[in-house]
Amino acid sequence: MEDSRRRWAASGVVAGVAGLATSYATATALNIRESPVVAVAELVIRLTPGPVVEGAIQLLGQADKPVLVAGVLLAVGLLFALAGLLARGGLSRSVLVWLSLALIGMVAVLRQHGAGPVDVLPVGVGLATWLALHSALVNPLAKGRAHPELASRERRVFLMVAGTVGLAAVAIGLAGRFVGSGRRHVESSRRLLRIEGVTRRQPPASATVGVPGISPWQTPNEDFYLIHTAISVPAIEPTDWFVRIHGMVERELVVTYDDLLARELTESWVTLTCVSNPVGGDLVGNARWSGVRVAELLAEAGVLPDADCVRQVSEDGWDCATPLVALTDGRDAMLAVAMNGHPLPIEHGFPVRTVVPGLYGFVSATKWLVELEVTRFDRVEAFWTQRGWSEEGPIKVSSRIDVPRSGADVPAGELRVGGVAWAQHTGISSVEVALDGGDWIGADVAAPPTNDTWVQWAATFEVEPGDHVLRVRARTKTGELQTGVVRDVMPDGATGWHTVEFTAQS
Repeated sequence: MEDSRRRWAASGVVAGVAGLATSYATATALNIRESPVVAVAELVIRLTPGPVVEGAIQLLGQADKPVLVAGVLLAVGLLFALAGLLARGGLSRSVLVWLSLALIGMVAVLRQHGAGPVDVLPVGVGLATWLALHSALVNPLAKGRAHPELASRERRVFLMVAGTVGLAAVAIGLAGRFVGSGRRHVESSRRLLRIEGVTRRQPPASATVGVPGISPWQTPNEDFYLIHTAISVPAIEPTDWFVRIHGMVERELVVTYDDLLARELTESWVTLTCVSNPVGGDLVGNARWSGVRVAELLAEAGVLPDADCVRQVSEDGWDCATPLVALTDGRDAMLAVAMNGHPLPIEHGFPVRTVVPGLYGFVSATKWLVELEVTRFDRVEAFWTQRGWSEEGPIKVSSRIDVPRSGADVPAGELRVGGVAWAQHTGISSVEVALDGGDWIGADVAAPPTNDTWVQWAATFEVEPGDHVLRVRARTKTGELQTGVVRDVMPDGATGWHTVEFTAQS
């Protein structure tokens, strides 16, 4: 009896996996950005309260999305097994499960930004696969149940059909992966792209303090932190990209990629910081960005007097509301097309993203940008604001100890310590460090080329053998001293002094 139940459950799982494979293959063959499973996972993100999302980011880091997709697949797999078990009482009972799953998939797909009827096609293909294959798998099981003398033969038929379907599902999934070449085509276009006016420059010597172990002043593209809500990263051909600028403007603008590159490019070193960065965290990085100033485009559109923010929209539907003043006050807020002298990596927003110095990314840094809507804060509630985060997100003055690392063993005697500090668009004037609760002493601070980047700092101590505690704080060029009050990242960024414990060995 138990063996029989396992076969009924397996019939649902095998049919379900085959349906997922044909659905995925259809989505990739049609260059639909997201398969239904991915769409469901992104719907889960959108419906999850902000504190839960933040907890997942803190706990899992960049593994949060793979874990979510795995969780969705596990839940779906259990429903597949349920459909198989229900079929013991008649195939019509399992149909309810298949239809429910298809409905969830359809809703999730249609909730995606820019989704249309074609995007639902993979759901229909998956549903048809589920119904047809489950019927074929259930048929020998039902015959064996009705006629016990035929059970052995029908069991072999079931195993043969299930094995064939399983192999076919794997083959279809692999074929879909090779046929769906949208990401590969875009990556090829990106690599062949040469953007006039984009330069590759080394960090100025004055920006470093020369202490081994400190984070490099310029963060390589491959090491730059990645935070976004997209399960499947958008792949947009430059020839297909455009941004629509509309809303509270005198005239609507539509700017293509070629139009953008024909304009004067600006280049600037800018440090970006994620609001989810804890005290002492690494969700911060510095790069040389190349792009067109947002202020230029807004001036061309003619912003109406009552507007106070710009809603930015990504190709994947994510949005944020950025204070209008931060885009028009002279800072290097730009539609960036290059990062560290290269076209933007796809994961970092290729072909175009926004970079706004001085604001956390959740209110300013839109990857895969497709829309700028000039509006008012009282008319819009963006993605993270809906989940309990603040409306505006100016970056807080922060500092971090990179050397020594917490828990490190170091030689007793003279110890060179160092790290980074940042207060983008305001600038760092000084950094102070304190050892074992003693007096704060001034650190040596490097001289970066702009206030929009972090600074490296260094100091020297004589340390006796034993355990020690080191802490750091920074002061901005406007005189603001970094607070020691410890606050969580929600709703507008963490505060507190970074502290490390280390041991000096004699």
